[in-house]
Amino acid sequence: MNARLSIGELAARSGLAPSALRYYEELGLIHAERTAGGHRVFARQMLRRIAFVRAAQTVGLSLEEARAALAGLPVDRSPTVAEWQPVATTWQARIDEQIEDLRRLRDRLTGCIGCGCLSLGKCVLYNPGDVQGAEGPGARKLLPARRPPRS
Repeated sequence: MNARLSIGELAARSGLAPSALRYYEELGLIHAERTAGGHRVFARQMLRRIAFVRAAQTVGLSLEEARAALAGLPVDRSPTVAEWQPVATTWQARIDEQIEDLRRLRDRLTGCIGCGCLSLGKCVLYNPGDVQGAEGPGARKLLPARRPPRS
């Protein structure tokens, strides 16, 4: 069994496009070695790191947050329970935040049935307390970007 994977093999095994893998490498999420001919080759452990990044994105973490979490974990082996615990604690907190956000959204939906306000200044879902209006005119980001990526 070859200990190194080409970028094509890593793409096939991970389900990611080679361009995504190059981007992950650029961000420091995965690491490649170069052959004498300049081709990228990846240690099999990079599959585990890619799985970690994809799991982090499912939880709602950004790639930067995933990179920061990976920085505290070993590159060449599976993390121990003690090494994994701080990451798991952070992820659990993120999931709890998402659950609370969804509960608030659920509770506010009842006020939207038949509301017809058509006013971002009044809408309790998109603009509670007209916080966007206080930032001035123009388009605004109305909802937090803490959604899991689409598969």
